[in-house]
Amino acid sequence: MTLEEIKRTAVLLSGTIKEWSELYQIPFLSSINVTGGEPFLHSDLFEILTSLHENNFNLYLLTNGTLVDRQKAAILAEIPVKGVQVSLEGPEKVHDNIRGKGSFKSAIRGVKNLLSQNLTVTLNLTLSALNVDYIEEMTSLASSLGVQRIGFSRLVPSGRGLGLIDSMLSKEKVRDAYSKIRSLNIIGLDIVTGDPVYSCSIDKIPPENNTIPFGGCAAGVSGLTILPDGTLLPCRRLNIPLGNILKDNLRAIWAISPVLTDLRNKKKYKGKCRTCDQWAQCRGCRAIAYQYSLSKGRGDYLSEDPQCFISDQS
Repeated sequence: MTLEEIKRTAVLLSGTIKEWSELYQIPFLSSINVTGGEPFLHSDLFEILTSLHENNFNLYLLTNGTLVDRQKAAILAEIPVKGVQVSLEGPEKVHDNIRGKGSFKSAIRGVKNLLSQNLTVTLNLTLSALNVDYIEEMTSLASSLGVQRIGFSRLVPSGRGLGLIDSMLSKEKVRDAYSKIRSLNIIGLDIVTGDPVYSCSIDKIPPENNTIPFGGCAAGVSGLTILPDGTLLPCRRLNIPLGNILKDNLRAIWAISPVLTDLRNKKKYKGKCRTCDQWAQCRGCRAIAYQYSLSKGRGDYLSEDPQCFISDQS
């Protein structure tokens, strides 16, 4: 997409959300996560962020941190960006083994530059067999750096992550890792995750109405992904094209896309996800379910989440 196409898209998105809010009398917390690849490789990044901010979006940036100098951090603060997530895969040896030699020190330098501008920083650890034993060490590192948050997510075996599919954790290992994360309590450090399975392990909701999705996995419910060419996906890890924002009607896609409609229909789900009493607030991670089933020759985005341990405890 050209810069002008991105700016027009920002206006379209903002106007659509405003009209939905007025029509349905529902307040929207409109936010955009700008990610990649690596967003700092885009020559128009700051203009894009400024345009999104001018269209009333809360902005969050996901980066590897290696290209963040003080000047860039200062521009992010001025725009302003609400928060920056920096990926760290473990201690230096582990991180460099995954992301390249010297990348750990560069990422830490970037984190310090962001903090120097009073930006909210989240360190994010993608859990796999390569780093699950370093949860406490990474939490201590986050605290010592002075970041405000540390996040944990599960490995989605897509893109470059496909080569790590053998490093996916078993559901028992995920359960144990989440139990350890729940036990952590460090003053001044928020521990967060976007994983619906983790959320359900903390707070189960009484299954009074378990057929209308209201939380959990964002795919089909509370978000969309726009790729660099305008292609729309249910989420950035779920590579199932829905259309193109430069050519197709966004409202029609959101309302009647067969993929999105299926993602909102409990009866369409397979395995344990279909019968789980926490479906409305969870639905598992659709990207993990899809990629895992794809590795088994099926490619079903409605299959059960292979790492979910919640239904086993119901």
